[in-house]
This record gives sequence, structure tokens and C-alpha cells, in this order.
Amino acid sequence: MTRPSILRPGQSYHFQEYFEMAYEPDDILAEFGYTLQRSRLVLPHSNAPLDRLEDLKTRIQESLPYISLSSEAARRELLIAPLLLDVVHYTRAQLRIEYPLMVNEQLKGSLDYYLYAAQKLLVIEAKNADLARGFTQLAVELIALDQWTDSDQDYLLGAVSTGDVWQFGRLNRSQKQVEQSLILYRVPDDLESLLRILVKILEP
Repeated sequence: MTRPSILRPGQSYHFQEYFEMAYEPDDILAEFGYTLQRSRLVLPHSNAPLDRLEDLKTRIQESLPYISLSSEAARRELLIAPLLLDVVHYTRAQLRIEYPLMVNEQLKGSLDYYLYAAQKLLVIEAKNADLARGFTQLAVELIALDQWTDSDQDYLLGAVSTGDVWQFGRLNRSQKQVEQSLILYRVPDDLESLLRILVKILEP
């Protein structure tokens, strides 16, 4: 029996709408011909000196008791953006915020953070609290990037973040498979590991 399509022919969908869908993420990805695999995805770490690490960690630790993280905007501005500005410092990657992307009527919207450098790219989706549905949106954004970019990367990488928790995803372009990491990185406890992964993805 043929499974009914989730997406309606001729209807327009933005990335945010995939976050709001109640369907299972593997069913949503199947609409585009991709599969989903969950695993303990171990990503390489950069060995570069991180001269701003301690300062960043101190600022985050000192400010957390005094700031409210009840909104997505607060998490983006107070936890995610400072970390990404340091990634730019280490890698000289280009950073675009609310980057518009249009592949077709089913794959369009804005990427919260899009970083690229020398044929390497990284997309980061910021969410208030729901990592699970946030990852579904991230996976669809990676699929859109796969069809849009002229990068020759074998894998496309992304992360979904609530600011204090990060989860990575990796799209295997040849196998059309999205890997969802079961490893979560917490800020500030895992800040160094997280930062070294982000730098490694983009460093020359």
C-alpha cells in the first residue's frame, strides 16, 4: 500500500512549518527522498588555540544567574550569537543571520545562522525549548542546502540549539541520509568541546 503524502501538491511550505508538524521526522524526510538515522555521531575537534575560550566561559557563567531564557530571542542573543562570533574570529568564516533560502515551494524560508568558508558551510537553527521538533526543521534545511549549494562537501553539517543545549546533524549527500546525533552538548559545561567542533567544521 502506498503511504499517503504528508505534503499537499501545490501548497507552499516554509522551514518553520516543518517544526510545527506533528508527523515523525523520518516520515517528513521521506517526502524528499531522504532517510533518518540516529547514532552517537562523533565529530572531529579542532586543535587550534582558542584564545577567547576562558573569557567566553566566564561571561556566560557570570550572566546566566541574572538573565531570563524564556524566549527564543534571548537564547539567540545571549548564548548563541556570542559563541558564533568567536567561531568567526577563529575561522574567518562569513556569518549570515536570517539568511533567506529558496529551493522550491516546499523548501524555502530563512536560516537562523548560516556560516560558510572555502567550500565549507554550517547551518544553525535556534529554538526556544523543543530540540526534537527543532531537529526536524534543521534536517529539512540541510536537505534544502544539499539541493542549493555548489559546495563539493560530501557531508553537510548543522546544529539545533536552545542556547544551553546543542545537538548536531549531518547529511550524507551520496546516501541521502540525515544522521541525528544522540550526543548533546551543554553550555557552559561542554563549551570547549562544542566550540572545537564548530571551529573544525569551518577552519581552513
